[in-house]
Amino acid sequence: MNRSSKSLLVAGSLVFAACGGSSSSDSTAAPETVAAPETTTASTTVGPGTTDGGHGDSSTVYPLTIDNCGYELTFDKAPERVLILNGTSVAEVETFIALGLEDHILANSQSYGQSDVEGMVEKIAALPTGGLTLNENFEVPKEQTLALEPDLVISTWSGGFSESMGSVTREELQSLGINSYVTPVNCAYGSENPRPEDQAIYDNQTYEASFQLVEEIAMIFDVQHEAEHFIEDARADIAAIEPAGEDPAKVLVAYPGMGVSAAVPMVFAGPLMDSIIEAAGGVNAFDGVPSFNAGASINAEALAAADVDVLMVGLFFAGESAEDYATAIFAQYPQWDAAKNNAFVAVSDSFYLGPYNAVGIQKIADAIAGLG
Repeated sequence: MNRSSKSLLVAGSLVFAACGGSSSSDSTAAPETVAAPETTTASTTVGPGTTDGGHGDSSTVYPLTIDNCGYELTFDKAPERVLILNGTSVAEVETFIALGLEDHILANSQSYGQSDVEGMVEKIAALPTGGLTLNENFEVPKEQTLALEPDLVISTWSGGFSESMGSVTREELQSLGINSYVTPVNCAYGSENPRPEDQAIYDNQTYEASFQLVEEIAMIFDVQHEAEHFIEDARADIAAIEPAGEDPAKVLVAYPGMGVSAAVPMVFAGPLMDSIIEAAGGVNAFDGVPSFNAGASINAEALAAADVDVLMVGLFFAGESAEDYATAIFAQYPQWDAAKNNAFVAVSDSFYLGPYNAVGIQKIADAIAGLG
């Protein structure tokens, strides 16, 4: 297998987790960018010297103590030397950019080749990388993490702090007085013994977890005001979307570059994807699939039997063409209404956990509205 083929397979398996992977919590094969139920609240330990993290113009009072996946984290001030681990995610680095926290980043290892947000690829590329070299698991090796001497290390999933990934563990960082943080919805993923409440959040993920991440990062860095307005604007954009008709369009989200071939692309299914499509006024062509990884069973036969009104072509690597992918997929499944109407639209990072889900929701809504 050549290097590019191996990279494609590894990246595909990592993004598998990055979008709501298997419900098996003890797997450390890949991280996932997923979302939590709307009723989920930030996992904050409220007490003397802490903030409640609520909306409004409240400011963080340091020392701030929060609970993160069962680990108690105390911040005497806003972290100044943040290392963002890879996990094939951009949720965390984009959250920092959305909140104007770029100056707090010591080294970032997250990046995608394409983005739905204008200028985002360039903004991420401009961040310091600390001279990091990722290991065979596409993660920051333990030795490099420790050499940077960060004051906060962030991972999109609990498995990002596992020895099997070649990473430093949370216990090792804790012994050195270094805080570690996992995106709350992914506490159960990669954990050998997840708490029941974390598993429940993980199993019932929606795009609401994107807002939770924004709120909690804002609380740690005392930028709640910025978070409040960012979330209000995103919610307003989503609320303004009106259903295109009585019968919701069936939307298929496929990332050909991560699949077996363009004819059998990686299909994005599971609670997170369902929630994004439903917010746009559609329904997932494979609605009700229990988890993202369960979508691996969606094969050519299942695709041929599916009803698809709109094809969302997922882009991940630089240089990928949505038009070329759509042409190849429609040639394989000409019976779809989407193929007959050439109804497709490109989507990239806004379909994962991250601050810009409203962008993806709007893109899907526009595509549905275009059906007439």
